[in-house]
Amino acid sequence: MTTSSIEPIVDSFKQAGQEQLFKYWDGLSLSQQQSFAKQLSQIPNPAKLMSSVKQAIEYSKNAASARQLTQLPSSQTASVDDADAATQQQWTQAGLSAIKAGEVAVVLIAGGQGTRLGSSAPKGCYDVGLPSKKSLFQIQAERIIKIQQLAGGVIPWYIMTSAPTRQPTEDFFEAHNYFGLDKSQIMFFNQGTLPCFNEDGTQILLEQKDRYCESPDGNGGFYKALQTGPIDDMQKRGIKHLHLYCVDNALVKVADPAFLGFSITNKFDLAAKVVRKRDASESVGLIVMDEGTGRPCVIEYSEITPELASQTDPANPGRLFLRAANIVNHYYSVDALVKSLPEWVDSPQWLPFHIAKKKIAGLNEKGVYTKPTEPNGIKLEQFIFDVFPSVPMNKFGCLEVERSDEFSPLKNADGAKNDTPTTCRNHYLELGTSWVRNNGGIVDGLVEVTPATSYGGEGLEFVKGKVFANGDII
Repeated sequence: MTTSSIEPIVDSFKQAGQEQLFKYWDGLSLSQQQSFAKQLSQIPNPAKLMSSVKQAIEYSKNAASARQLTQLPSSQTASVDDADAATQQQWTQAGLSAIKAGEVAVVLIAGGQGTRLGSSAPKGCYDVGLPSKKSLFQIQAERIIKIQQLAGGVIPWYIMTSAPTRQPTEDFFEAHNYFGLDKSQIMFFNQGTLPCFNEDGTQILLEQKDRYCESPDGNGGFYKALQTGPIDDMQKRGIKHLHLYCVDNALVKVADPAFLGFSITNKFDLAAKVVRKRDASESVGLIVMDEGTGRPCVIEYSEITPELASQTDPANPGRLFLRAANIVNHYYSVDALVKSLPEWVDSPQWLPFHIAKKKIAGLNEKGVYTKPTEPNGIKLEQFIFDVFPSVPMNKFGCLEVERSDEFSPLKNADGAKNDTPTTCRNHYLELGTSWVRNNGGIVDGLVEVTPATSYGGEGLEFVKGKVFANGDII
């Protein structure tokens, strides 16, 4: 990068009111200036960015505006509790057929680190304490291998990392020989980053004298990141259907044929798996319909009134009226996704920025690097579900599944009430143990059924009459 190419970049930031970024500029070496300019060049329009920050702040103030929210239409929803065996078998067969035909790929959202777990490694590397000591990445890879065996096809695996997790993730996969998968079926790609700002959103913060503070752009960055190569690769491979999920779900059914078949047979453009909300006070987002637009959307737990949260279903008073808890587990039609991506990525209507008040380490006014103990700035992020309202209701589906079968997220360190390594381990072992007992096995305690043995409880006839001890691996 030459001096002549650096000057326009610096000028564009100064014109956007970001002169503070260049407080130490004259004291930087040429190589430091070039490095800083390269980072700055990732933001082609600083003025537009600063305008987006203002919009995000206003959006956050008005996010809880009075929308009329209701359940999704019954025509667009289904539940594994209510669907009969024949219907579920039809879904499963349709999904297996699509996998066999090479039409299915999986997208893993894996940009997070295990900082709340006391680890700086990618969260997928985490071992929740299973007898086998397998990481989340290994469990999910083995589920892909198993469903490939059941279907007779190959499933490409697209893994979205972040700048801090990319190299450690690739190294972890290589060190474990890709967990038995073919290297050619795995593609890593990075989500984007965004600058961090001061508390009122008027200034970009400096991390060092030659670098501004930045953070990942949220799971909504998935859509923009797809355009960096993955979507072209999917089209070349003839992929028609995507299953997307987050790395921290210990029970996720990767490439679940029933969910794929539910979506494919109903010709949905986008569908979501949900679990039933535990109770009125559970802090989860809900998938609902905005009656004003007739479109699907997600309402955050902080936006819903206590009265609406506790309202029961008139058709079944034992259930909450709004109960479809969002678990970021999606189906996408690739054809529809390709058509929608340009509009989603370029339009703040479908992918608005959200703000989060955070403790952001960086240079203080005296130029000293500090780690604040209280929130001192804001980060911007986009949410993957914000595009839901762009989808016509008749092209959107929602499948409710059993929480105990399919959802145990790893969010917190042990000691918290929920979503810890211990709860994930117990849920995983309890599920496998139930499969063994259902097939006539005798278990004293809890056992681990690996994905290499069974994807979802099938193929366990051999355990009948056998005795297994606590901690056994099957």
